[in-house]
Amino acid sequence: MIGFLRTLLSRGEPMLADATARDAGAIAALHAASFRRGWSEQEVEGLLVDRGVVAQRVVVGRTFAGFIMSRLAADEAEILSVAVARNCQGRGLARQLLNLHLRRLAGLGVRTVFLEVDEHNAPAIKLYGRAGFREVSRRANYYPHPGGQTAAALVLRRDIG
Repeated sequence: MIGFLRTLLSRGEPMLADATARDAGAIAALHAASFRRGWSEQEVEGLLVDRGVVAQRVVVGRTFAGFIMSRLAADEAEILSVAVARNCQGRGLARQLLNLHLRRLAGLGVRTVFLEVDEHNAPAIKLYGRAGFREVSRRANYYPHPGGQTAAALVLRRDIG
């Protein structure tokens, strides 16, 4: 019972904010835990200090729970990565991050947002579909999977401006 209460109280309200270079270690750790090829802390820090990159993070209690990051080019943006910690999934955090991120991008004059997603990543495809993204292309054999298998990358687009 005490463990349950501790878990319940430690959750807290999600706090969303812009990510900074101070978040590089937490983002790199979460990225490595979430994807086949993780980014190093140096790679993340390099992205976060780049003026053409926009990123937000979410913290729940004292837990770094997720992030989203895009690269800007003129009036377009590409979402580079989105991740939510496994123990924080199912709470709508990815949706909250995506909504905040799209608002920030629109405020920066972005009119079109692109991203790529593994064709087998049903939760992500559902998230993006609900946010108004539509498939515009497909890259065959893009993502490597165990056993020599590959999956296509779905290229999705959403106009926001």
